[in-house]
Amino acid sequence: MDMQRQPRRRGNAALPLPDQVALVLQGGGALGSFQAGVIESLEQLSIEIDWVAGISIGAVNAAIIAGNPPERWVDQLNRFWETVSGGLPALELPEERQLREGIHLGAAAVVAMWGVPGFFHPNLVPSWLAPAGSAQALAYYDTSPLRQTLDELVDWDRVNHGPMRFSVGAVDVESGNFVYFDNCDPDWKGKIDARHVMASGALPPGFPPVEIDGRHYWDGGLVSNTPLSHVLEHQAGDLLIFQVDLFPAEGPLPQGITGTYSRQKDIQYSSRSRQVTDEYMRRQRAQDMAEALIASLPADYADSEQARALRGLFRDGSVNIVHLIYRTRPWESGARDFEFSRTTMLDHWAQGRAAVAAVIAKGNELIASNINEGRSATFDLSLSGQIKEKQA
Repeated sequence: MDMQRQPRRRGNAALPLPDQVALVLQGGGALGSFQAGVIESLEQLSIEIDWVAGISIGAVNAAIIAGNPPERWVDQLNRFWETVSGGLPALELPEERQLREGIHLGAAAVVAMWGVPGFFHPNLVPSWLAPAGSAQALAYYDTSPLRQTLDELVDWDRVNHGPMRFSVGAVDVESGNFVYFDNCDPDWKGKIDARHVMASGALPPGFPPVEIDGRHYWDGGLVSNTPLSHVLEHQAGDLLIFQVDLFPAEGPLPQGITGTYSRQKDIQYSSRSRQVTDEYMRRQRAQDMAEALIASLPADYADSEQARALRGLFRDGSVNIVHLIYRTRPWESGARDFEFSRTTMLDHWAQGRAAVAAVIAKGNELIASNINEGRSATFDLSLSGQIKEKQA
């Protein structure tokens, strides 16, 4: 696959799409059905994805769309999310907070005890009785069902050789280094399969590390729960990024212990998404000023070795980042990332569709103007429903 692929023209999309469109999917377990709703809406809006990058459950959703043609995305995502939510049926529930919270915590407890269909189940042998160094000794659950599920839903040949760039992040257990498995990495000699996706989501101590070519990997979220930096570091041409976050960085002060647990997860796993985008925008402003300064220099200085070296550091093209952030329901707790009931899955999916619809309804013209004029900015749908823009 060519690192500098030719841009595809999209005449019917809801936005004037630039050279490349990237979808960046954060980790978050059961909350990943929010991403599925986002993907469904983008497909319906004819927004073609050139590059998908994910961590943990984001890696699972990424593999499903990279490993299938767009017309099968929704069907295959439905198959996955119906499978993993099949242990707890969909119920019509009142919006009474204490009742919903009790049912939510009960559903999470069922998952903790029995696992998730097509995903993981408890080890038969307790960790303290298992042989040292074995998967059973290192984790509480067996994730082998996920490998079979992924192999049924994903065409790995398409992932490795198809039209979409695919990147998933994991952590080397022994070195502590963050690693990306990327089908466009010129140094990558292997073939991506289910193990690489499972490695990206092997969150300890629940899940065991995944061995690949003699190395063992854990969930990429231990270092960074978003692959946004990886995408920005490999930008080529004008770029539009849909950054789908499952943990909001901003939130209210907790009022109880369950709220403390929930807020702690938000802060831990929002993983500096805003820090990454703010830092990128600062660099973009510095680049613009450096370009203006070089343009104002006399010809001899503007063509000096130092000026040419500085130009070589400049990024090629504009970047517009659209944040789509899951907003926690009042009845959800810190257990929401492993509460896989069908009712909650459908609610998350619907929220993903609604988030895209709100951005398109309220920010379409603003985002389109930025893309057409080659400006860089970030866009966020605030809690009040307004589009917030930060220009470079």
